[in-house]
Amino acid sequence: MLEMTPERYAAMAAAIEAEVGKVIVGQTDLIRGILVCLLCEGHALLEGVPGLGKTMTLRTLADAVDVEFARVQFTPDLMPADIVGTQVIKTSESGYSDFEFRAGPVFANLVLADEINRATPKTQSALLEAMQERSVTVGGVTRPLPRPFLVMATQNPLEMEGTYPLPEAQLDRFFLKIHIDMPPTDELVTILERTTGTHEAQVVPVANGSDIAAMVALTRKVPIADHVSKYAANLVVVSHPQHGKAPEMVRRYVRFGASPRGAQALVLASKANALLAGRPSSSIEDIRTVAKAALRHRLVLGYEAVADEVASDQIIEAIIEAVPEPGSGIRGAP
Repeated sequence: MLEMTPERYAAMAAAIEAEVGKVIVGQTDLIRGILVCLLCEGHALLEGVPGLGKTMTLRTLADAVDVEFARVQFTPDLMPADIVGTQVIKTSESGYSDFEFRAGPVFANLVLADEINRATPKTQSALLEAMQERSVTVGGVTRPLPRPFLVMATQNPLEMEGTYPLPEAQLDRFFLKIHIDMPPTDELVTILERTTGTHEAQVVPVANGSDIAAMVALTRKVPIADHVSKYAANLVVVSHPQHGKAPEMVRRYVRFGASPRGAQALVLASKANALLAGRPSSSIEDIRTVAKAALRHRLVLGYEAVADEVASDQIIEAIIEAVPEPGSGIRGAP
């Protein structure tokens, strides 16, 4: 197998994105965000109204990297066993009965948790161990999940009927949260041409599980300077309203700031972003590029933010504005 170099990494990622682009029109931020999650062994949370191609994007990605795909439709009556699997009684020909484990859909490589916030919190929490530990415990036995492993959950905006808010502990386990907007007119016309005629894109595998594992390993090896790590840490620290140098928007609208997982996501995603751009090391600009997706779901906003219609992204912009590059001399570092 060829050694995974930064040049091969960037070329393979570009090939994967091109294959997905055969089916998915536009949505470059969506495709890039999911790919970054896969290459960082994280999980993606997507928010947008139904019909924007979220399911098809992950299914096409699975085809492009030649791994197993599974889909779980979250509904109010969905039970945890429907996700992770369960023990069933199996009787042999000799009449002896024993328990047998029937694996749930979470044992695929790419798992789509569709409309996750339509299920009850109990069922949502069934994914916690799988997402964090990459294993499932049923009947007292812990079973490892396959690698690569990525959960991509989609959720409808909370103002839509029949939705439950995700617990903060589960939100924090998503590596990135990606917003999906309606496509512009020209892209929508292309979508109509592809989906209402005889066009049928043929997606071919351009990578496999071993290639993804090598890319994951290289992502973690990317060097990051001390001042870049400090900058990422500073962004997370000043997202807490009690910090002395938190910007006014944080003190006014944020109840709880980002966790250490937020800083980890900033650093890892910045490494992947650098490699995808063909650069061998992470920079402060890479941190800024991934900041909104890494932090927007980790800020717990107060009712004042809802009343004033202030979104997490606006607060993150204020944080980036308030935190200078270490050593810049503009302001003292937090």
